[in-house]
Amino acid sequence: MSKQSKRREALVYHAKPTPGKIKVVPTKKYATQRDLALAYSPGVAEPCLEIKKDTNNVYKYTAKGNLVAVISNGTAVLGLGNIGPEASKPVMEGKGLLFKIFADIDVFDIEVDTENIEEFIQTVKSIAPTFGGINLEDIKAPEAFEIERRLKEELDIPVMHDDQHGTAIISAAALLNALELAEKDIAKVNIVVSGAGSAAMACVDLYVLLGAKPERITMFDKDGVLHKNRTDLLPNQLKYATSTNYKNLAEAMVGSDVFLGLSVGNIVEPNMLLSMAVNPIVFAMANPEPEIHYDLAKATREDIIMATGRSDHPNQVNNVLGFPFIFRGALDVRATGINEAMKMAAVKALAQLTKEPVPEQVNIAYGETRLTFSKDYIIPKPFDPRLIAEVPPAVAKAAMESGIAKEPITDWDKYKNTLMERLGSDNKIVRLLMNRARLDPKRVVFAEADHLNVLKAAQIVHDDGVAIPILLGRKETIEQLKQEIEFDADVLIIDPKTDEQREKRHEYAQVYWEQRKRRGVTLFEAKKLMRERNFYAAMMVNEGDADALISGYSRSYPSVVKPMLELIGLAPGSTRIATTNVMMTERGPMFLSDTSININPSAKDLIKIAQMTSGVVKMFGLEPVMAMTSYSNFGSSKDQTATKVREAVSYLHNRHPNLLVDGELQTDFALNREMLQANFPFSKLAGKKVNTLIFPNLESANITYKLLKELNGVESIGPIMMGMKKPVHILQLGASVDEMVNMTAIAVIDAQQKERK
Repeated sequence: MSKQSKRREALVYHAKPTPGKIKVVPTKKYATQRDLALAYSPGVAEPCLEIKKDTNNVYKYTAKGNLVAVISNGTAVLGLGNIGPEASKPVMEGKGLLFKIFADIDVFDIEVDTENIEEFIQTVKSIAPTFGGINLEDIKAPEAFEIERRLKEELDIPVMHDDQHGTAIISAAALLNALELAEKDIAKVNIVVSGAGSAAMACVDLYVLLGAKPERITMFDKDGVLHKNRTDLLPNQLKYATSTNYKNLAEAMVGSDVFLGLSVGNIVEPNMLLSMAVNPIVFAMANPEPEIHYDLAKATREDIIMATGRSDHPNQVNNVLGFPFIFRGALDVRATGINEAMKMAAVKALAQLTKEPVPEQVNIAYGETRLTFSKDYIIPKPFDPRLIAEVPPAVAKAAMESGIAKEPITDWDKYKNTLMERLGSDNKIVRLLMNRARLDPKRVVFAEADHLNVLKAAQIVHDDGVAIPILLGRKETIEQLKQEIEFDADVLIIDPKTDEQREKRHEYAQVYWEQRKRRGVTLFEAKKLMRERNFYAAMMVNEGDADALISGYSRSYPSVVKPMLELIGLAPGSTRIATTNVMMTERGPMFLSDTSININPSAKDLIKIAQMTSGVVKMFGLEPVMAMTSYSNFGSSKDQTATKVREAVSYLHNRHPNLLVDGELQTDFALNREMLQANFPFSKLAGKKVNTLIFPNLESANITYKLLKELNGVESIGPIMMGMKKPVHILQLGASVDEMVNMTAIAVIDAQQKERK
């Protein structure tokens, strides 16, 4: 994608369909006059009076306890510098988005128009009663140090400048694990630091708390080594000033054990790495260009343990591993601050989590057979679902033990369950899909590429590295549309009807005719069919000229399924095909089957649908918990529709006892754990969180998924085709661009899996 295209895409993303990235959503009913009378006047007076009696009641009757202010004056925004408060707002909204999706914390972003320290502090103090916590963001040093120090002293809610402490906490966890692998004592290592800004100072302060010796830390800023004779150093920098007259960074790195970079890119050369001690630890965290590139560093020293700030290399020091979960733990015990004990608890929780067995969901997301504690895995991955269940409890316990928690937690198991429920509101599964597809992108044929939305989807998957698109359709139309959307990449365009494709058409026709000549197909008919995009595209996949296929945007589902069945056929061992849709609900991903193929499946068909759906759920790295749905519960009806579900469940219980499946069940009982436990405690699903619904017929499944999609705005991935020999996926008529992008990622992952088999 060109720079201009990227710029346009970023601007459109922020402007359409609604400006900005966050909004306020009501949490109470407001449909009736009674609701409004309770929400506002006169009912609102009652909680106001209760809070007046005891201000602590504000946590009981308002959203304060789950509300964080992300506050900046725009003086040090990302790599943009001092761009002002208004220009910083998109970044602050983005930070609010991360708080919500990783830890279910609500955010108001506040941009303050002042560079005066005292004015900024007074502004924050004046609005602090609104919030349960304050996240300071993108404030330049040295003002940031004083602002944070004062606010922590003068407010009784958690305050943290994430630019400083977020990087410090994540890198400290990585350092502990790197030192363990290198078999080095933190008290004896020599640390060289490039950078002496707020993040670098927070890092070395935390390393000292972990046991590093200040006299073994050598720091550089843009003016050279922090030397005791310099008169321009701040008090916190003077703590690490040295009396050694190092000429440059290269000289200081000789014999060092650890290099920490929070400065500028490409300032460390291979010979500088070669001069370091055995098993050197290098954290090159300048963004977007690290102090030395990962591949170069690894090629220079086999024994290096390396981390960067980039997501395309192992060991990314990413603040999102810290701040959402630290604030989550602090808010949940109503901590009056975020102290060193809480930061240390986060460090140790992150370090320990890296050593635990990694969930299959994470292995799948990163394309690993098995992630294990090693040089290439010294900190958890951002997509690790365990983070929310491990880091907040550690932070909360530290707050309690250090005496600053106003609302201690007593039932830790219940608390962890609550945290995991919060995770369900975040649809991380889409990000996992995209990440996994990028690891090994495949050639995907878009059979209707001369439609604008299809081409937009192809552009996105190409630019994001999700797939290698092959565009089928009228070449002139596609080229014109490419110009319109600034899709300037050189991608393969094929029009099956042109003379240019005659030879390939005849080749495909010959293969197809050989397969179908005893089923009434003539060679003439085969050649004619190869002019049709879906037949041509299917043969491309069949013959290995493409890895996967996406179609169905402009045609009815049955008309697209037919050629796929004729040309591609069923996978070995499959007796039928079916589809499942993944619905991104507030409770987490829900798999619904069969949504598009089998009109009135028999008990035997339902068994196959359940088995195939189980495989898809596992493909997403999740454990299937399946309810076979009906209008009745466990034999309450003798009608054939309910009976076939019961028969299918009986078979699965007998032949596949390890599969978590039960029924027949009404949908509300399947999804409401309390109702199921109270009424049917004998069920295999009692106490379980169901993530898969198998419907008794196409009618009920299709209606349900489309109802969820349209009424609740639930994002859908699918229909995912199950049981096909090759990766073929058919869209619903008029699918959105996002739906096509998601389906392309599914097609790529499907191709990856089939290739391994």
